[in-house]
Amino acid sequence: MDNEKSGKSAKSLTLFGFFAITASLFITVYEYPTFATSGLQLVFFLLLCGFCWFLPVALCSAEMATVEGWQEGGIFAWVGNTLGKRFGFAAIFFQWFQVTVGFVTMIYFILGSLSYIFNFKALDNNPMVKFIGVLVIFWLLTFSQFKGTKFTANVAKIGFVFGITIPVLTLFGLSIAYIASGNPLQLHVSAGSFIPKLKDMSALVVFMLAYMGVEASAPHINEMKNPKKDYPLAMIMLILVGIVLNTIGGASVAAVVPLKELSLSSGVIQTFEVLILKYGSGLGWLVKLIAGLIAFGVMAQVCSWIVGPTRGLLTVAEEGILPAKFKEVNKNNVPVPLILVQGLIVSIWAAVLTFGGGGNNVSFLTAISLTVVIYLIGYVLFFIAYFVLVLKKDNLDRTYHVPGGKGVKLTIAAIGLIMSILAILTAFIPPASLTGHSAHSYELILAISFIVTLLLPFIIYMFRNKSEVGKKEDIKGLVAKIESDEASNVI
Repeated sequence: MDNEKSGKSAKSLTLFGFFAITASLFITVYEYPTFATSGLQLVFFLLLCGFCWFLPVALCSAEMATVEGWQEGGIFAWVGNTLGKRFGFAAIFFQWFQVTVGFVTMIYFILGSLSYIFNFKALDNNPMVKFIGVLVIFWLLTFSQFKGTKFTANVAKIGFVFGITIPVLTLFGLSIAYIASGNPLQLHVSAGSFIPKLKDMSALVVFMLAYMGVEASAPHINEMKNPKKDYPLAMIMLILVGIVLNTIGGASVAAVVPLKELSLSSGVIQTFEVLILKYGSGLGWLVKLIAGLIAFGVMAQVCSWIVGPTRGLLTVAEEGILPAKFKEVNKNNVPVPLILVQGLIVSIWAAVLTFGGGGNNVSFLTAISLTVVIYLIGYVLFFIAYFVLVLKKDNLDRTYHVPGGKGVKLTIAAIGLIMSILAILTAFIPPASLTGHSAHSYELILAISFIVTLLLPFIIYMFRNKSEVGKKEDIKGLVAKIESDEASNVI
């Protein structure tokens, strides 16, 4: 009887419930100014990435997440069970390592908001001041996470409502009112303005960031009432919602802030300034209030990411792939040594990106591109793993299959893989907004960082403690530990 009840409750996730869980992965504010640099071409890029990349990732991850024995463990289980533990570790390493760069991007955005609130421009454009600002904010937030996940959850909930949802809805409402009132627009609207030229394709990598992370919700397909029908429908809905929200957000910034004046780290605040101050110069306090809310919202996002991604590495450390020191946790079950190493890596990235890029838009663009290319290496392994599943392990039981048979499966995975590789290649083409020394700095930092990151997990694995890891490539025990860790951290 208990099993029946358990099975029944396990299949209680509705279409809307799954949609809400997955949609929360894509609601961000700090990408809007970067989208705005592409003008109306952002519609083309969002459509391309939505249907040719997001959808393949979503469908392939859903099938792998329902393979018997692979339901938990995410990309580590999927890649590890098809390509071996070495590549499984590499995949989870890339998924974690991209966050260390992403922290810098998020804190750049926080600094942009704070520089406006306190009218302290150096915080946004002076390399040394900006670097110190990144360190202070990140380490304060890091130390706050030693209290455990309950504290993090409370901060995240408040930050999501007041720092993300309310400002985004306000931005949409003010933008509609601005356009409806017949105010001048900074966008050039024509049939040709929607289609990018070859030189503009470097923006592809930025728009892929808008859809990254969908594989994190794939295991929830096992809880859906009618996955065969509802999952593909939920994915189409998510693509459409993502395109609409990101188009409105990016276009709002592009419509009211001249491109030459746009700051990638504080462009959203610049937009609010134009939209609000047109009703009266005395409303500057309201702009600062919204800037403060947004800064708090992004801080909450940083808090949510500080501990979460280290959980997979903690389990890997328990297998002996990482030094024994990294198995330690404090009384709140927080992996302090791993988090401290993560903080050290973030500090190094902050120095490389801030001083290498000069502390302006170059730093922000380089940080975003580096975040995406690191993540994309993991996605390349992900799609290769799916090919192995379909071609060599097709006999494995799973509750969901990508519709259309083997030919359709391989075609969808091929499109996703090609898009991933294409995005990695185009990322090394400097954006049109960067010229001269700025473009050279972008290329140099990105190339060196990419090569080092690509080699790092394989070097670490080479020096693993083989006596603890053992020679067996089966990772079911490791996946079970990840499942146990995740269950103990459910809020």
